[in-house]
Amino acid sequence: MKKGIHPENYRPVVFKDMSNGDMFLSQSTCNTKDTVEFEGETYPLVKLEISSTSHPFYTGKATLVDTAGRVDKFMSRYGNRKKK
Repeated sequence: MKKGIHPENYRPVVFKDMSNGDMFLSQSTCNTKDTVEFEGETYPLVKLEISSTSHPFYTGKATLVDTAGRVDKFMSRYGNRKKK
């Protein structure tokens, strides 16, 4: 590992998902001015728009795209045309 290229200011930081209010504690070098009380301690706060607790892929609420229906729709519109 090269010396002097990695940040040395790792500290505990709370990440908050603003869409559902879930918070989790991790190590980070993110700069922030906000703080929050979490599990009896005060930590810097980083606000997230989406995390694994609210993302549709991880929650199982993802909608599947009907690719077969799209192919059928395309073929019904353009499939009958002949090449020149």
